[in-house]
Amino acid sequence: MSRFLLATSVAVLLAAAPALAADEKPLPPANAKKLSEIIAKVEQRDGFRYVKEVDWDSGAYTVTYYTSDKAKVEITYDPVTAEPK
Repeated sequence: MSRFLLATSVAVLLAAAPALAADEKPLPPANAKKLSEIIAKVEQRDGFRYVKEVDWDSGAYTVTYYTSDKAKVEITYDPVTAEPK
């Protein structure tokens, strides 16, 4: 019985580890613009084709998108002003 309890406890701790690690990343500030507003700005850029990826890192959004001539573009946006940094 104690081996079962030990195995269950270890399984629960291992399953919870990714959730605990995810909480350590800083979140956008409370007064940040909606991500959809930032993406809408990107979609209005000349030659825009599609968004490939959006990352949150170091207090800013980094949007990676491609243009109609297949150029890869990465722009970092301030989350509060929704303007490029």
